[in-house]
Amino acid sequence: MTKKLASLAWLLPLAFLAACGGDGGTGDSGAAVQSVSSANAIADTASLSTQALATTHWMPAAADTWQLQLTGTINTSYPAQVYDIDLFDTPQATINALKAQGKRVVCYFSAGSSENWRPDFKQFVAADMGKALSGWAGEKWLDTRSANVRRIMQARMDLARSKSCDGVDPDNVDGYTNKPGFPLTAATQLDYNRFLATEAHARGLAVGLKNDVDQVASLATDFDFAVNEQCFQYKECASYTPLTAQGKAVFNVEYATKYRDAATRATLCASAKAAHLRTLVLPLDLNDAFRYACD
Repeated sequence: MTKKLASLAWLLPLAFLAACGGDGGTGDSGAAVQSVSSANAIADTASLSTQALATTHWMPAAADTWQLQLTGTINTSYPAQVYDIDLFDTPQATINALKAQGKRVVCYFSAGSSENWRPDFKQFVAADMGKALSGWAGEKWLDTRSANVRRIMQARMDLARSKSCDGVDPDNVDGYTNKPGFPLTAATQLDYNRFLATEAHARGLAVGLKNDVDQVASLATDFDFAVNEQCFQYKECASYTPLTAQGKAVFNVEYATKYRDAATRATLCASAKAAHLRTLVLPLDLNDAFRYACD
């Protein structure tokens, strides 16, 4: 999972959300939350009317090249066809410049954690937030069963649409495999991730599955592409066959220092190409300090 260090001042249109929290418990006790069916029924409370939402969307091709940068001034000079950049922090002018070059823009946000520096952070209620993410200051796991959490994510996708993003990259969508402070399960994660995919598609946005390796096979038909971190390092790349078999793009990034060595990277890139993965070697801060592309 990745982090951003600053954000632009921006106010989400759903200012009333802070008073509308889900009824989720704050621990692993299994306290009741507002039902998933209720959460799925409130799409019409999003800032865009359902009547205005698009029904078609772009999908990246399996051979598309990509760039991932979430911090610092975005370097728009790479010959990549798809740019994955931060939804909040990226100026509209940068998105416009990328699109003027004919590039597709995927907008990143965390869908499974709260980040206390985000402009909509106060819309989360205490019951929405669980345990801290280890190693990530200011970030807590979210109760993804909460209707309030889901409304906030709908509003974030409204923002992505209004900023002319072509797709979204919702992060931290594997909370059930961690210790989030809520009784999340594989079933609740599948439900939430499919909710995200449905809402993205309703807005004419492509949607990528971020990590959640154990559920790739179950979600391969729901998502348009995948964004993976470190599948080579953790020997998980074979999990993406259900997506590559459908001709869908799998964008992979590796952070290990060893891949900065040319010979080691050559072996990595040969494996990536054989597996039909689009692989980058980048700094963990995703700040464009260096970039090695296998394509």
